[in-house]
Amino acid sequence: MEIEIYELIEGAKKAKGLCVIIDVFRAFSLEAYLFDKGAKKIFAVGTTKEAWDLKKEDETRILVGERGGKKIEGFDYGNSPSAFKDVSLTDKVVIHTTSAGTQGISNAVQAQEMLVGSFLNARATASYIRAKNPEHVSLVCMGNAGISHSEEDYLCALYLKSLIEGKPFEDLEGRLLSLKESDGKKFFDENQKDVFPNEDFWMCIKHDLFDFVMRCEKENGTYIVHKVLWNLV
Repeated sequence: MEIEIYELIEGAKKAKGLCVIIDVFRAFSLEAYLFDKGAKKIFAVGTTKEAWDLKKEDETRILVGERGGKKIEGFDYGNSPSAFKDVSLTDKVVIHTTSAGTQGISNAVQAQEMLVGSFLNARATASYIRAKNPEHVSLVCMGNAGISHSEEDYLCALYLKSLIEGKPFEDLEGRLLSLKESDGKKFFDENQKDVFPNEDFWMCIKHDLFDFVMRCEKENGTYIVHKVLWNLV
């Protein structure tokens, strides 16, 4: 099994084989929490127009998304996991668009199979990949808006790679906490607390919390993320 790490939208375009699109702050951490809250499926789209078009098809669908971190005007929710703490999404369908994560999905057109993930379901994702044993695995770090490197996504890719290979990973907890001094700084900035709540940081750096894989499939021209329960092996 060959494992390669790619970055950003350009990296997503190069991804092949079994591909994992990674966005820790916050798209795919959020999607893990949405599924944990009972969401039935998630439409992952690249543009706000696509999102609104899907909403028009069924008004019961929930619009979730951001641009520049901020909730898109008219949407039900932004991209904040903590906003869903007391929300039940049982059997709800979510439409999700973000600046980075969902852009990776839209651009990974060469991938044969696509998963999305973060630290929250890294062990389940690695277990799934080991069981599938594909020839090629592409780990795509979406970074900041898909255009610049981010420490958290690259760290997640390294952790996921170590799990797939069955190798030890030194000081994960310490390295996660150190994100407070890099791309996680925005969650501790009083001037940005309405957009980047402090609690989001702590929710996003939890690891191996969920025992499911998030698999992305194209249906009728639109990418849909499904929760797939997975026995850890």
